[in-house]
Amino acid sequence: MISAAPKPILYSYFRSSCSWRVRIALALKGISYDLVPVNLLKDGGQQFSAEFKAVNPMQQVPALKIDGITLSQSLAIIHYLEDTHPNPRLLPQDPKKRAQVRMIADHIVSGIQPLQNLNVLKQIGEKKTEWAQNCIASGFQALEQILQHTAGHYCVGDEVSMADLCLVPQVSNAERFKVDMGLYPTITRINKALLELEAFRVSHPSRQPDTPAELRA
Repeated sequence: MISAAPKPILYSYFRSSCSWRVRIALALKGISYDLVPVNLLKDGGQQFSAEFKAVNPMQQVPALKIDGITLSQSLAIIHYLEDTHPNPRLLPQDPKKRAQVRMIADHIVSGIQPLQNLNVLKQIGEKKTEWAQNCIASGFQALEQILQHTAGHYCVGDEVSMADLCLVPQVSNAERFKVDMGLYPTITRINKALLELEAFRVSHPSRQPDTPAELRA
């Protein structure tokens, strides 16, 4: 009898926007997994432990053990899931739309989120909220303009794509840092539509095994 393949293992932190992207992808593609919480604040940051460094030398979440390999970096993980579990697809077949999806995803994961992540904010110190607000606002001004040309019901047309998986967690970050979302009606509309989808709801930071009781939905 052939034994079943082991479940994927996701190393995640409930509030990590990078982890949330991967949780959405796993949910959309119907992939069951085991979750190992990595608390980025407790004990000086559990991501810095020798145990986790052996999983991901970059000492960041997410990391995913799947099919005998360990992957880090959220978009690399999502691309692998797209290649191995193509339905539902997260990259459009049309080359122009596919490029737009990648552009928007990169805009968020390279141009906005890294500037306001935990490690950077620790270095900024007392003015970290103002710094995060400015970084997100600058990125969202450009993103709002881009989405006015690409959006249908979602970021690119009417199908959920990799761009949407990046958008929702970044809007959550913006709300946490009290960015005025009234300035970004297209982003707000798309985010609201996406949060009505089950995959985005079950993967939400308020519904994770490591979510603190006071933040649970």
